[in-house]
Order: sequence, then structure tokens, then C-alpha cells
Amino acid sequence: MRVVVQRASRCSVTVDGEVLAAFDGPSLVALVGVTHTDTPAQAKAVATKVAGLRILDGERSVLDDDAPVLVISQFTLYGDVRKGRRPSWTAAAPGAVAEPLVDALVAELRALGVTVGTGRFGADMQVALVNDGPVTIVYDADA
Repeated sequence: MRVVVQRASRCSVTVDGEVLAAFDGPSLVALVGVTHTDTPAQAKAVATKVAGLRILDGERSVLDDDAPVLVISQFTLYGDVRKGRRPSWTAAAPGAVAEPLVDALVAELRALGVTVGTGRFGADMQVALVNDGPVTIVYDADA
């Protein structure tokens, strides 16, 4: 599981003109990619890592500050561009594998007491954020 976490001062996700989630204030945006070998245990570990990252102001976490997390599934995080000009998506898990693991990550965050907003799996989403800092962290759960 690969996650790009960005500290935001506001963020939102919109699908077909409908705002599915929006946060105004300190928050994190977690772009989540799933590969074929990922497991529910990894989803739980990633949730724990994201919730505890001390990247908000004052080296605080979303758990410390009751800050929300916007979780967006993004298979393109496993795009491979080493050959040619067209990305290969073979490392990205198919929807039937990826969606339940993204849902598990969201459920684990909520179980930790985190307010979570999500996009819609497989949809064409418009994600907006003001990257605060900017702070961006890439985390590979299998590395």
C-alpha cells in the first residue's frame, strides 16, 4: 500500500458536481494506492501511521488536534513510467481487491476516532486542497 499524505489548510473532493467531503482548517489528504499483495493488516498499519504522523503545526498529529483526514483512492500511485511514455498500471490492484482495502483503511481511521471524508471509488474525482507548508510525505507500507 502506498500513501501520499499532504498537510492541508482546506480540502475537498467533488464527483459530478457533488461535494462528497470538504474540510476547512488543518487536515490531511491521504491519496491511497493498493497493489496486488496488500492485506487488511497493512491497511490497519497505514491507518495507524497516518493518524499518528506528527506533521501538523507544532509537530502534532490528527489524533492530537482532532483534525480530519480526506482519503482518496488513487491507483495511479502504482503507475510505472520507466519504459516509454505511457504508464503501465500492472502493479495497481484491480478494483475488486483495492476497494475493500481502501474501505478497511477508512474504517481503521474511524475506529481510532479520526473524522474521515472520502471520495467515490473508481469515480472521476476533482480533489482540491491548499497544501499547507507545503508538507507532503510518501509512505510505502511494504518497504
